[in-house]
Amino acid sequence: MVKLQKSRVQSLLNSFRGKKILVLGDLMLDRYLMGQVHRLSPEAPVPIVEIDAEYSRLGGAANVGNNVMALGGIPVPVGIVGNDNSGQELMDLMAKENFLKDGIVVAENRPTTVKTRVIANNQHVVRTDREIKKDLEPELSEQVLSLLAKLIPAMDAVIIEDYNKGLVTKEIIEFTVTSARDQGKIVTVDPKFDHFFDYRNVTVFKPNRREAAEALGMKIENKEQVVRAAHTLFDRLGCQCLMMTLGEDGMAIFNREREVKFIPTRARKVHDVSGAGDTVISTITLSLVAGMELEEAATLANFAAGVVCGEVGIVHITPEALVEGMFNR
Repeated sequence: MVKLQKSRVQSLLNSFRGKKILVLGDLMLDRYLMGQVHRLSPEAPVPIVEIDAEYSRLGGAANVGNNVMALGGIPVPVGIVGNDNSGQELMDLMAKENFLKDGIVVAENRPTTVKTRVIANNQHVVRTDREIKKDLEPELSEQVLSLLAKLIPAMDAVIIEDYNKGLVTKEIIEFTVTSARDQGKIVTVDPKFDHFFDYRNVTVFKPNRREAAEALGMKIENKEQVVRAAHTLFDRLGCQCLMMTLGEDGMAIFNREREVKFIPTRARKVHDVSGAGDTVISTITLSLVAGMELEEAATLANFAAGVVCGEVGIVHITPEALVEGMFNR
């Protein structure tokens, strides 16, 4: 792992300011019900959670944008919200953070994706999801494509954050990647299963171990299998760089020459891995835009993920928290 000096990190974080990052992906509202468990229900063998707090946060691609914003960049989300109360709440949260909303389409026939987490005694008890996963209707797809054509030229980089909720279709992927690459933009991808092999010729492809294993139909349990899987992905996708996150084992990064570096996790206490991938892709993208080399950028992102994993619920990274986590451990 690259050794980063504090002055170098602070200089790099300063260079993140003002960088415009288009975040294409599934916008979500994350709701949290917080409480305590003191007894089981007499109706079924389940805990009764006595709720004492309730709040909402930006989720999915909106959380990626929140990380970009917190690190000093300017996120430009492109996605769909429903014409419903949850959609208005999500828009209000983005407005509170001063997000640019030029790329957001309000859909009449799709609900806003909402994930509700019940947390008791600082542990997840259950999560409920309200969503539609089918691909966008042609009219909505045309609106998104039109927005992408208008917005991409002014961006410093593009993040594609795919949660398989129907926004990121093959057509939208091909248009986005081709348009961005033709204009010399960095394109980073956090994939999911449905379109795993449609992300060709991107700058950085960032699956996690489980996603890669399922897509390739192979076990990825040791370093040799990680390397073998990565070479297969390079051959099939033609990406410039590849990063595979490995949970408690940290991450593996592969540069343009397919040389591998294994970076151990920096999390001291793992309370919640929710949103860690969002933090990694945001930090990597801004770091590359700032001119960092891949290993240096991955080291910074690894520390950032370690910080957010120490918190309960989905939280974003800040420069102050990142510096604290790196140099005041």
